[in-house]
Amino acid sequence: MSEARVAIVTGAASGIGAAAARRLASAGWRVTVNYRSSREAAEAVVADCLRQGGDAFAVAADVADDDACKALVAQTLARYGRLDALMNNAGETKVAPASDLDALSGDDFMRLYRNNVVSVYQMTRAAAAALRASHGSVVNLGSRAGITGGGTSTAYAATKAAIHTLTKSLARSLAPQVRVNCVAPGYVDTPWHTRGRGEAAAEKAKAAMAARAALGRVVDADEIAEMCVLLLTGAKAMTGEIVCIDAGAHLG
Repeated sequence: MSEARVAIVTGAASGIGAAAARRLASAGWRVTVNYRSSREAAEAVVADCLRQGGDAFAVAADVADDDACKALVAQTLARYGRLDALMNNAGETKVAPASDLDALSGDDFMRLYRNNVVSVYQMTRAAAAALRASHGSVVNLGSRAGITGGGTSTAYAATKAAIHTLTKSLARSLAPQVRVNCVAPGYVDTPWHTRGRGEAAAEKAKAAMAARAALGRVVDADEIAEMCVLLLTGAKAMTGEIVCIDAGAHLG
């Protein structure tokens, strides 16, 4: 078995996942860059990882599908022979004002739960044996929305609250060999908001969050990735924790 440590990062073609993959690679890790449909973007992240001095390869998998999760782990083990860390970053939203209860359907809730919550459980289950063998770690991407009930929609907030609870459950289930923690960002300055809201609305939301934050700004993807990598690679006494990073917006 290779001595170089290995991570899977889901939804790693852009944003926080891509930033985490680059950070891991720069520390000498081997990284599986998972994506669902953005192959070219994922391959660009792989190229960045190689330039950083690590090794990486891109694997297409829809983590909402259980068989795809198992295949993603199997491909990683076939290439690298071990697995030390899993970052469950993939997810999606539907932007809908909380005041409009007709803006979301039951199907919207089910789709977001499948992609944001069930996927985390399935990926962690698929990786559990390999992570136990390496005494590895898991980091899940929650959200401040899961704490406050705000965010891009009620359904999104509900899925993130579920991830926070799931993190605690998995931390108990996989202890003592595997640590499981969660990072809960506030507004993160990535193109994800522009795609969901449109450029003007995204800029308005960004300005509002910066004005509310104690530090007077929003955070960027690399700052969230920094904490994710810390929890994956260090913080050896932490498990079952939800770490909120929002530039102090929660202080009011």
